[in-house]
Amino acid sequence: MSSTLLVVDDDDEIRELLCDYLSDAGYTVLPAADGEQMRAQLARHKVDLVVLDLMLPGEDGLSLCRQLQAHAGLAVIMLSAKGSTFDRIIGLEVGADDYLSKPFEPRELIARIKAVLRRPQRLEPPLEEAAVDEQSFAGYRLDHIKRLLTGPDGQALSLPRSDYRVLRELLDANNRVVSRDLLTRSAFGRDHLPDDRSVDMCISRLRQQLRRSPEGAVQILTIRNEGYLLTGARL
Repeated sequence: MSSTLLVVDDDDEIRELLCDYLSDAGYTVLPAADGEQMRAQLARHKVDLVVLDLMLPGEDGLSLCRQLQAHAGLAVIMLSAKGSTFDRIIGLEVGADDYLSKPFEPRELIARIKAVLRRPQRLEPPLEEAAVDEQSFAGYRLDHIKRLLTGPDGQALSLPRSDYRVLRELLDANNRVVSRDLLTRSAFGRDHLPDDRSVDMCISRLRQQLRRSPEGAVQILTIRNEGYLLTGARL
């Protein structure tokens, strides 16, 4: 059975060309010009991967990519005329599985789609299906169902899916170092790249939240050339 792709691009000509090319490659392809049409297609169809343009009127691609993180197992490839390393990092950080700069060779897009759909993480149950609904550590409570992190002060924060997955891996490691490779695969469902700082950004945000612990009781340490270590959790 062929995979179903959703192409989200406000340029009618580009959207039609992409849909035709991907259809010729054997995929079932759905079109959408904006966020509203994207959500309507997702409500009607089971979609495996979204090809999402960054520059859209109204809700841009970054905002829509964040929304797509609520769909377990749904892959996202972001397209953009902005090809700088910073723009690519931002796209990956908000949850895109891959990022392709315009203009691009259509055969490369096909290769990227095949690579993302082959990733075993797409075939596994969602990571959010934890053995327990809630986990406590160092005065914090992590709700695995709602992805809520409640601090010692009682303030609750809804974690992005990537941040939640990084924190859960660090907790599950139980005072062992976790590599960037493992964290990248867990949080984003892809391999870690040399210039990929998406996990580092997740760590930075988590550190901000963990500063609420008294006198730095719990910390995420950077272990040079190895990865990250969560200390003081005392599960």
